[in-house]
Amino acid sequence: MRSIVPLLLFVATFTLALGLTMPLMNVSKLYFFEENPSLLGIIQSLWSEGDQLLAIIVALFSVVLPITKLGVAQMATMETAPVTHAWHHSIALLSKWSMLDVLLVALVIFGAKTSGLATAIAQPGLWFFAISAIFSAIATHIVLRKEAAG
Repeated sequence: MRSIVPLLLFVATFTLALGLTMPLMNVSKLYFFEENPSLLGIIQSLWSEGDQLLAIIVALFSVVLPITKLGVAQMATMETAPVTHAWHHSIALLSKWSMLDVLLVALVIFGAKTSGLATAIAQPGLWFFAISAIFSAIATHIVLRKEAAG
């Protein structure tokens, strides 16, 4: 079962990159204007429009935290990783926040849909982002279960 962890982490990393850069949603305003923002584009837009605190929060939980979690999980699965227990403790801590990134993205889409002036339709970036969160959660669960058993 442990041999599947590197594959899950690879797919999670690849799909996270796609989820950050591909359009998350298609937003149509008044049937004439369309936008297809990516998560990184949304963060940049929030920052440039004066919502720096919100941009920082979204960037922290939707970009920095997932990348950190994947990096720590990859280090923990390496055979030569020193202090394996410390890596596993870090994974457990990061896993507690693992689905908050998906929740934030869902709230952005919900906000666009409920504004009344726009319709939002999920795009491939959202699905890749969700796949990344799910695969990294499965991989870290396997790693943590192995630590608990051993």
